[in-house]
Amino acid sequence: MSKQSELTRGALISFVNKMDEKIIDVQPEGFNNTIRWHVGHLLVSAEGLMFGYPEHSNNIPESYHAMFKTGSKPSDWGNAEVPTLSALIESLEKQAVRLNELSEEFLAEKLPFQFPVGNPQTYGEMFEFVMFHEAYHLGQMKAMNVITKR
Repeated sequence: MSKQSELTRGALISFVNKMDEKIIDVQPEGFNNTIRWHVGHLLVSAEGLMFGYPEHSNNIPESYHAMFKTGSKPSDWGNAEVPTLSALIESLEKQAVRLNELSEEFLAEKLPFQFPVGNPQTYGEMFEFVMFHEAYHLGQMKAMNVITKR
């Protein structure tokens, strides 16, 4: 993991660790999701893009996929068992360790799929997108936090 990725994932975990449980499921006007959804989405996205979740990775529960994949939303969760914020944070921390352990050889490998955003060709380039994605969603969560606290 690069210094930039440590900074990005560290900022995400630090922010989420300070969240008030009372507001993580509030969906402010103008936003499509909640802070809990964003946290789960980042976990699921990184796991899918870097480790082949849910088909090739069992590091996080398979049920997270439907809840947090792109296009999902909390209003679709119904009676599903929603993971606690602490469970999501713990998974993010464990995932950070696995991301840090990715070898240079793996990062140099060509992707076995085509990705529509930025046209990454290798896992290393995909990892750069994952960090961009985390920073983007962290900004969304910070905005939601400010609006919700008003």
